[in-house]
Amino acid sequence: MWAGFIVFVLAMLAVDILALGRNGAHKVSVKEALGWSIVWVSLALLFNAGLWWYLDVNVGREVANTKALEFLSGYLIEKSLSVDNIFVFLMVFSYFAVPPEYQRRVLLYGILGALVMRAIMILVGVWLVTQFSWVLYLFGAFLVITGVKMLIFADHEPDLEKNPILRWLRGHLRITKDYEGERFFTVRNGVRYVTPLFLVLILIEATDLVFAVDSIPAIFAITTDPFIVFTSNIFAIMGLRALYFLLADMADRFHLLKYGLAMVLIFVGGKMLAAY
Repeated sequence: MWAGFIVFVLAMLAVDILALGRNGAHKVSVKEALGWSIVWVSLALLFNAGLWWYLDVNVGREVANTKALEFLSGYLIEKSLSVDNIFVFLMVFSYFAVPPEYQRRVLLYGILGALVMRAIMILVGVWLVTQFSWVLYLFGAFLVITGVKMLIFADHEPDLEKNPILRWLRGHLRITKDYEGERFFTVRNGVRYVTPLFLVLILIEATDLVFAVDSIPAIFAITTDPFIVFTSNIFAIMGLRALYFLLADMADRFHLLKYGLAMVLIFVGGKMLAAY
């Protein structure tokens, strides 16, 4: 199952990259974003149905029902928590005044990096939980603390000027003043520079890493099965880019969403603590 799923993910990424090259830089319309969102949600549900059928035939109905429910629950939690990424993506794009037609490329490569980082974090998390069951207690406490902090600072907007990663990049890299199309790198007078789009990409990657620290432990409240944790996480992330373009123009309508996400983290963390 692992090999089949990885091949599927690589195939979908290849299709996405080829589509990006064929269509060139363009602003993603709400219609296009809605279409891709439906595709990714449908694929996740079809995968869950296929997983249920496979387990029902080879293992038994009870296991199939349990694993299918775990996948669906993990997918919904990850999808819900990943919405918070969208607000940070929007803030980063606005700060750097990234033209809409360049945002798709940044998010595509950002998600490629996110897939690798999350795979590593999930493997480490599964190993820790397997070797040290008390780690679930730490995960639960961490989620509760994170949820409380999110409630307290829900209206606080981060100041990117003070972001340590951005300050380090600006202090150690040659950066062009203007964008060079969709390029991350360029050469001027024989000297290599990075473009502002590269800084945006790094911040997008860093953002996902921070949110992964919150969301991945939350799934361990549902299951410690590495395959379920990995697949539900990856499906949610693969659909994140389309979800961004679908909701970006309506971000101001979701000003209370962070409070809801904070309560989800507190609830899941509390559940882990109670179970432990």
